[in-house]
Amino acid sequence: MSSFYKKNRRIPKQLLSEKEEVIIETLTLDEKVSFFQEGLFHTDDLKIRNLTFNEKRIAILFLDSVIDNRSLQTYIIQPLIQKEVGTIHDSVSSNSVKETLQLEEALSVMVDGHCIILQEDSEWITFISMPKIPSNRNEPINEKVIRGSHQGFSENISENIHLIRERISSPKLTVKYSSVGETTRTKYSLVYLSDLTDMEIVKTIEDRISYIDSDSIQSPGYFEEFLEDNSFSPFPQFLNTERPDRVAGNLMEGRVAMVMEGSPTVLIFPVNFFSFFQTTEDYNNRAFIGSFIRFIRLISFIATLCLPAFYIAVISYNYEIIPVEIIFSIKSSLEYVPFPPLIEAAIMQLTLELLREAAIRLPNPIAQTIGVVGGLVIGTAVVDANLVSNTMVIVVAITAISSFVIPSNELSTSVRVLGFPLMVAAALFGVLGIVIGLMLLLIHMSNLKSMGHHYLYPVAPLDVKGLKDTFIRLPVWLMKKRPKDLRTVYRWKTSDSRGWKKNEDAD
Repeated sequence: MSSFYKKNRRIPKQLLSEKEEVIIETLTLDEKVSFFQEGLFHTDDLKIRNLTFNEKRIAILFLDSVIDNRSLQTYIIQPLIQKEVGTIHDSVSSNSVKETLQLEEALSVMVDGHCIILQEDSEWITFISMPKIPSNRNEPINEKVIRGSHQGFSENISENIHLIRERISSPKLTVKYSSVGETTRTKYSLVYLSDLTDMEIVKTIEDRISYIDSDSIQSPGYFEEFLEDNSFSPFPQFLNTERPDRVAGNLMEGRVAMVMEGSPTVLIFPVNFFSFFQTTEDYNNRAFIGSFIRFIRLISFIATLCLPAFYIAVISYNYEIIPVEIIFSIKSSLEYVPFPPLIEAAIMQLTLELLREAAIRLPNPIAQTIGVVGGLVIGTAVVDANLVSNTMVIVVAITAISSFVIPSNELSTSVRVLGFPLMVAAALFGVLGIVIGLMLLLIHMSNLKSMGHHYLYPVAPLDVKGLKDTFIRLPVWLMKKRPKDLRTVYRWKTSDSRGWKKNEDAD
């Protein structure tokens, strides 16, 4: 084990001491099985099949989420049942049969798609490769990237856990299966790293789930409303994603994922406000490019929220802040418009929402036609009819584009909805109304929590070191610690990974 792993306690001390002291020759079959159960932190996807071979007990151990069960049954279990006498190597129908005396080696290969065969009164451990090949390799429609993985979750819970295990090939990855809903009995699983995640988070989630008393839970959205701290908040408090690489990245931060049968969407909690602006592509680009794109996303959030309201406030009350050259252009465009700026903005925003909803519900070929027709109606006919000014069309167009830049669809929708009360405040009180509205919004976000964790962390409460991956992204080798608010077992993600630089400078 490397010095970095020991220094940062990647394996609990008690388990480390057991591994170092254990002698395989002295263990019974049941003790060997217990070793693997404890080494895998009693994960629920660990399956054990007990058989008799050569008139002695054997145990076949495998992870159900990474093993091809049909091949296991056909080429290993059935031949052992039928033959009953001989050697395992000659009995099973596989060319990848290997043996070892090291329990640690056998434990590590299990997560790579090997089944383990333990024999009574034998120190040899047989392991055979039987990896599962997921049928789904489609990219998520809602989370496309240019540079990065193009793999997405399916609606099969076992395949989804396999996709996560492909990216975190560690025995510490724990899967806990359960079901909810008195009638539907919907299957779900909590996935987390046992040696990293704060178990108080897991306990909080399990406690809240235990209070769910419903006959039907059919989608992750049901879970969100039952589990979130404030169901009446406009802001999403759980991150949902269809990307295995995004789930793996959050698990390595110390978060918990919920995978549900029948849904390609995985819930991640707890999260903060800035988690919704992070994408896997940020970390595949260079730090400077990733920081620039993330800053653009945050600016687009502000533009989506404030731009229509600011336009209304300027036109209605605070026109003195507009340069004189622009005043005449705006005045000429407003001359024949019969509606006040608030009604004008509301018409345009509602029309945009109608077009967006229509495009989602219709088949793709027709949806494209709706987009063209909507563009012509908004851009030409409405202006020519003097129902809306040219300036308002520009403002709404910029607002719409800005809302589409936000990576999270839930947050994007929430911001567009919040724009309406802010427009009313701007129409009543001008810029002062916008300031009051934003202050109330910030107060609400400061009090908001996700599974008991502060929503605005690391800004409120302030953690200067935690700002390395919020508004901008510093190089990965400078982000050495995990977020403080997650209270992980160990915070270090990397040691001095630029040590070569110091050695070259010294030379």
